[in-house]
Amino acid sequence: MSLLPVLSGILLPGTLRALRATLRITLANTPFQAGAAPEKCIFAFWHGKMVYGWLLAQQLFPKREIHAVVSLSQDGEILSQTLEKLGFTLIRGSSSKGSSEVKTVMLAELEKNGIIAITPDGPRGPRHSFKYGTLRLASEKHIPIIFAAIRYSRSKQLTSWDKFEIPFPFSEVNVTFHRIEVPEMKSRKDLEMFERQLSKQLADG
Repeated sequence: MSLLPVLSGILLPGTLRALRATLRITLANTPFQAGAAPEKCIFAFWHGKMVYGWLLAQQLFPKREIHAVVSLSQDGEILSQTLEKLGFTLIRGSSSKGSSEVKTVMLAELEKNGIIAITPDGPRGPRHSFKYGTLRLASEKHIPIIFAAIRYSRSKQLTSWDKFEIPFPFSEVNVTFHRIEVPEMKSRKDLEMFERQLSKQLADG
């Protein structure tokens, strides 16, 4: 019998909920008033910060349906089942697999004033580098990106490509928000230059 349903359907959601209750959260530069319903947007955080990033999305948008973009990998399968149990709806795919289908679904949900949650450097990196497709979509459709820079006072850092961090219970979490309005670009080269500058600005070491 596979342990996957038990892990992703019971253990991980329960562990994340329990961890969230212990964390001490500080939010800086919040891009909208507490309780206000924001417009359609892409909510983003780095792949290595996803332990709290997904929980933060629900904290910010408690009355909105949040559509999580999750890769088709085996790790993505565990994550998708966990997020589904936490109340997210799923968009399966990535920039390397199923990208056109992902973009179509993202656009459909955004047109309904939906919230898209994404790790822009996932699922395989490069670390702290925005994917071209995310920025092109934001540029073409004039959709704001709300990026959350997340820092833990105490955490366990893994040796994975994204330096994945697991915050310790009762640690402090400091979040600084950046509202990104991607301008219309005349060429792919201009957008790639914007991506490099933005990624450098938001990288946290």
